Amino acid sequence: MTTRTETLQKMREEYVARGISNSNLNVADFAKNATITTIDGKEFIDFIGAIGVMNVGHSHPKVISAIQEVTEKFTHPGFNVMLYENYLEVCRRLCNITAGNHKKKAALFNTGAEAVENAVKIARKYTGRTGVITFNRAFHGRTNLTMAMTSKVKPYKAGFGPFAAEVYQAPYPYLYQRPAHLSEEDYIDYMIERFDEFFSATAAPEMIACLVMEPVQGEGGFIIPPKRFVAHVYQMCQTHGILFVADEIQAGFSRTGKTFAMEHFDIIPDLMTVSKSLAAGVPLSAVIGRAEIIDTPNPGELGGTYSGSPLACAAALAVFDIIEEENLNDKAEVLGKKFEIALKKLQTTYPFIGDVRRLGAMVAIEIVKDPNSRTPDGDRTRKITEYANQHGLLLHSAGIHSNVIRFLAPLTIHDDELNRGLAILEKTLQKTA
Repeated sequence: MTTRTETLQKMREEYVARGISNSNLNVADFAKNATITTIDGKEFIDFIGAIGVMNVGHSHPKVISAIQEVTEKFTHPGFNVMLYENYLEVCRRLCNITAGNHKKKAALFNTGAEAVENAVKIARKYTGRTGVITFNRAFHGRTNLTMAMTSKVKPYKAGFGPFAAEVYQAPYPYLYQRPAHLSEEDYIDYMIERFDEFFSATAAPEMIACLVMEPVQGEGGFIIPPKRFVAHVYQMCQTHGILFVADEIQAGFSRTGKTFAMEHFDIIPDLMTVSKSLAAGVPLSAVIGRAEIIDTPNPGELGGTYSGSPLACAAALAVFDIIEEENLNDKAEVLGKKFEIALKKLQTTYPFIGDVRRLGAMVAIEIVKDPNSRTPDGDRTRKITEYANQHGLLLHSAGIHSNVIRFLAPLTIHDDELNRGLAILEKTLQKTA
């Protein structure tokens, strides 16, 4: 007899585009905090949080209540047609919680890629320049411009060109994979020299409108740059009139133990892009920045039909309250430390865990063939994620070589959920060793 799950899986195969991937082919019925229950009654511990969307956990009561309340008033007047209060309030609060005492403004959109695209539009309009700098291993989206800004070719770019012009990828440090003969400090010096050389060999600074930087590279493998490198990049932008754009789409909203990850680097960006955990799963993104920059485009040059949906804005306002009331910045650091301790313990048994790294609760392990060569092992990583997804733990890989396992568990995860997930992970490593 065909089960309901099998029927829906066949429906997915018949009607849904093949190009949309699924790490897990079970069918969700309901979710609470860090546990998703399928229509068959199976429970899955969520260590990926819809790829960084669920910092406040699945179905937080305050988020649900906020959405329900606004739907009783209206679903979408359209901000381009008539004002509504929660759009204005989201912009006000975003301006208040981002770094810097200067006058700021915000614009709301739907997705992370839209936010990045609009940040580039604004930067080009403000500077009168056209060039855009991103970094090796960066990920910024799947639109034509953001594909050009993205580093990883497969699966994101192959066969989809030509891409937007005047986008240049600069070197970005990767401490774990540095040459063996270089100390950390020598390697940072070397990468700074390479970055400076980039402006002579690849892109003239007077042609560059903006530089877009992830404070922690997400899809690139949770690569955390040295503070000294980030400070040098920022100073280079200041010197040459290049707008510094912080892409906080995956790292923002308490994930790293700060409201925004750039706070770890003492950087005040000119523009910032946010999305993912901004509205706890309801599509919403934003560009926030210096008012004189944000206000460069004329009326009608920014926006979109669904941008700043009142349902999403209601969810975002609830998220802001939850972050503050439940001390999610502090919880992120506590959670990240718990992950670090558990993963380093597993590393002593499984040497193919080459590196354990984190910034707050943005945690990753890098899977290698052996700890000496540090050769990426994408095949083993795939086996680990597949086994985990078949046995009650949602995991997702990252990295240019798909050999990094990233952990983005809800910051509200209960200890019993965390311990169950870590137990499944340990069993997974045993079975795939």
